[in-house]
Amino acid sequence: QVQLVESGGGLVQPGGSLRLSCAASRFNFRSYVMSWYRQAPGKERELVARIVSSGGSTNYADSVKGRFTISRDDVVNTVYLQMNNLKFEDTAVYYCNAYGSISGYRYWGQGTQVTVSS
Repeated sequence: QVQLVESGGGLVQPGGSLRLSCAASRFNFRSYVMSWYRQAPGKERELVARIVSSGGSTNYADSVKGRFTISRDDVVNTVYLQMNNLKFEDTAVYYCNAYGSISGYRYWGQGTQVTVSS
């Protein structure tokens, strides 16, 4: 059974940093596009950042450009989201997503809560 297990969420003050991790197992991680999405209360789930297989290309939501960095380690099958200069509006549940562009399969993690509060 495919697993995506997020960790690293928590409570942080505005301007602080967090690093999310998503450990993947039981699928061919290196061939999948990995993404982070988030969903705030009362809002739709939105794409935060994406990194293609081989780690060559990334893209970000405009709201996080210059503050968040997505990366992946295909040796340990993990994708990361480094979040700096966090703002109140970054508060959300963050989800890890894997998408196989050849297979068409898509997998989701269970989510990790990030709360930015003073």
